Amino acid sequence: MPTHDIMDNPKESHVTELKKSLAQLDDSLKSVCAFLNHKGGTVYFGVANDGEIRGLDVSDRTLRKISQQIHARIKPEITPELREIKEKGKSIIELKISEGNNKPYFLNGVAYKRIGTENRIIPPDELRRIILEQRQTKWDEETCEGATLTDIDAEKVQWFLRKATFERRLEIDPAISVKEALERIGLLKGNKLTNAAILLFGKKPQRFFMQSEVRCARFKGTEPLEFIDMKVFAGTIIDQREDAVEFVKEHIKLHAKIIETERVERWEYPLEALREALTNALCHRDYELSSNVQVRIFDDRIEVWGCGPLPQPLTVEDLRTKHDSILRNPLIGKCFFLIKFVEQWGTGTNRIIRECLNYDLPEPLFEEAAGNLVVTFRKSKFTEEYLKQLSLNERQMNALNHLKANEKITRKEYSSLFNCSTRTAFNDLQEMMDKKIVKRKGKGKYTYYEMA
Repeated sequence: MPTHDIMDNPKESHVTELKKSLAQLDDSLKSVCAFLNHKGGTVYFGVANDGEIRGLDVSDRTLRKISQQIHARIKPEITPELREIKEKGKSIIELKISEGNNKPYFLNGVAYKRIGTENRIIPPDELRRIILEQRQTKWDEETCEGATLTDIDAEKVQWFLRKATFERRLEIDPAISVKEALERIGLLKGNKLTNAAILLFGKKPQRFFMQSEVRCARFKGTEPLEFIDMKVFAGTIIDQREDAVEFVKEHIKLHAKIIETERVERWEYPLEALREALTNALCHRDYELSSNVQVRIFDDRIEVWGCGPLPQPLTVEDLRTKHDSILRNPLIGKCFFLIKFVEQWGTGTNRIIRECLNYDLPEPLFEEAAGNLVVTFRKSKFTEEYLKQLSLNERQMNALNHLKANEKITRKEYSSLFNCSTRTAFNDLQEMMDKKIVKRKGKGKYTYYEMA
């Protein structure tokens, strides 16, 4: 039996815990958990808090009991260094714990840390930070198990290289081999394909990641109860982006306007803003979740649903100002940047807002719902809440509905439609101009009014 001198005057510290008997085993496991989450430490059984060596009756069964309790209650599992030693002629048990390499560790679902001689529960924010620090490799940088170069579409890689050369002057010859191209872009890890490589260039990405789909639906009315059309888009995330935009175009109107004698066509919603929202959803989503990116089209709005909340510490309020870009999937983000799907880091949401305002639409709404980031594009700035504040009369409200359907109205039409005098029509329309609801166009008998 080895002898051991733990110290001339044993004391508890940030790396030492003393227990006089095995009756304190439950409490000692908190120290084991705390040592794993800290710098390691040692628990001695058979030594009182004041340093007195009490000793224990130690058998193989005793050591096995301690080991079994640790295996059953500490997660992730560890293999403790446990032995009987002699100290001043008495048997004690030394339980040595090295700093864990798979933090955080939990005792019965609770994580502890060591501060001085105390074991304290790790608060949620600190626990989240530990988890992020331990995960050195982002999900899109991890290798895709079972994937080989035969799963990569060479034509998609060549298209990417040509576009990146045009957009960002990437100096990689599109004629080089797929393997060399992926190496140069950074999508191989130890000669293995990364998850990002499959999502960007895979022949059938859903064979590896079923959750990587975009679900698009056109609903009847303003609630997600009955859909008119629905499609699920698979393939690469580059293809999904454009497929989703095409679906939207099938279900929104294309208006034609005369601007300075020229006929100009534009969509009901700004497509560039929608593309930006889809780019963000695909680039920043949590691919470990089983849910899909969604596009929901209603009579009065379009919603783009991502998967997962904003990366910490970003908040929805930050999205309306210039903010740091926190990439959940840095490889995907890098590739989107190279082909100019991403213009500049941290500015995408500001561009979405600017596009909507330039379209005379309300600012989009950014919110977290059911643990996901949702961007809502509203059709008109004249929402029900806003119109209530304007105190419009019944004729004016009906005139708004007429304008939404027909795009313009004259004083004569106003008078005829709402059975009022031309003077009343003039006053009503003038008031709507003052409230910046309509604007006057043309001159003399060719005067008409349209939405402002």
